Amino acid sequence: MAEEGETLELYNLHYSDLMTLSSSVDQFPTSYENNEYLESVMSTIMENLGPTGPGLLAITGVPTASDLRPTLLPMARKLALLNNDDRKRVLKDHGLGSDVPLKNIDRTVSPFAMQLKYNLNTDANNLCNKNHIETEGFSSDIEGPCEFKNLGNTFKDLGNCMIELGLRLARVCDKIIGGHELEQSLLESHSAKGRLIHYHSVIDNLILQAYNKARSKTKRIERTCGNHSDLWQQWHYDYGVFTVLTDPMFMLVPENNGSSQSCDGKECDSPSGHTYLQILDPNKNRVVMVKASYGSFIVQVGESGDILSKGKLRATLHSVCRPKGFENVSRETFVVFLQPSWSKTLYVYDFSDESSSSNGEDSRICDEDDRQQEPSSDIGKLVPPLCDRLKNGMTFAEFSRETTKQYYGSSGLQSKR
Repeated sequence: MAEEGETLELYNLHYSDLMTLSSSVDQFPTSYENNEYLESVMSTIMENLGPTGPGLLAITGVPTASDLRPTLLPMARKLALLNNDDRKRVLKDHGLGSDVPLKNIDRTVSPFAMQLKYNLNTDANNLCNKNHIETEGFSSDIEGPCEFKNLGNTFKDLGNCMIELGLRLARVCDKIIGGHELEQSLLESHSAKGRLIHYHSVIDNLILQAYNKARSKTKRIERTCGNHSDLWQQWHYDYGVFTVLTDPMFMLVPENNGSSQSCDGKECDSPSGHTYLQILDPNKNRVVMVKASYGSFIVQVGESGDILSKGKLRATLHSVCRPKGFENVSRETFVVFLQPSWSKTLYVYDFSDESSSSNGEDSRICDEDDRQQEPSSDIGKLVPPLCDRLKNGMTFAEFSRETTKQYYGSSGLQSKR
């Protein structure tokens, strides 16, 4: 974990600048008096997303964020603490699912996911129009608790906005790098995954235990206060092109030792002023905490973005840590994963002009100086090397399966965590 005071304040890319820079497919604007300013913005984008940067930045001033974020994020905790039957019904009514077992009362994270599809014939300029996003399995005839009445629509609207941010940023990076590989790979995928995530406080788990104990007199429910790791989420790279996240919301609940099943909580400030997202600083090879502006969207580079850009973008090694000494604080966020189509072919970096290897693959991908070199700490023991997961000519589907297997499979590095 990062030492107190070691923080990275993210570069803020304003939405209006992103709009301007992404306004033309083939060239940068040349008729603006502030062209020098825009060139500076482009340079700073690459300083942050490029091979010597942290691999992430923040986008500020997004028009819809002020209404959608505070509406959607509190629903994560309420969903996580619902009884299983009610939660299943709510999720089904709104076209959501989950990719972890939600019956495990000792879970530290509760994610709620939906696949968002967008129209390939729609230009990125129009993706903020609600009608351009389609959602599979969504029912418009919603029943259930009124507090979740707008769950599905808000999920889609905020996901719509975040897809636009990712597509626009991909277009800008393509202009700087050359070609259209990043944006085109996203458009070919037809869809993105949205995930609403609740990171449990210790009190949340006690509430779940108390509820389950009341329902089951025969099953002994163990308390989990002393079993919590310092991390809500272990160290990993995302394997898509871009991951777009809301800045997190923190919720404070009364410390009642789990005696109440109330879902009531109120938004509070971050206990330390940062997001509790932490990255491995590539230049110092040490952990730093990420600090982002309130209401901003964080964009991280994933491994496919790194691969497709031939190393001109840098994937972000990251985790999410718990606030020490705050057992009644939970964390809520919403994430959209932008990735290539499952059939997209991936190739290791082509350094044929500089070096060669007998099998045609980049021999530097596992070298000590590789951009994803393993840190000297124990973090490296938790992250399977890219060269073990990516083989030349793999499809994205094959790469994602192998990555998941080596992280979380029965013999994966994080299978017991």
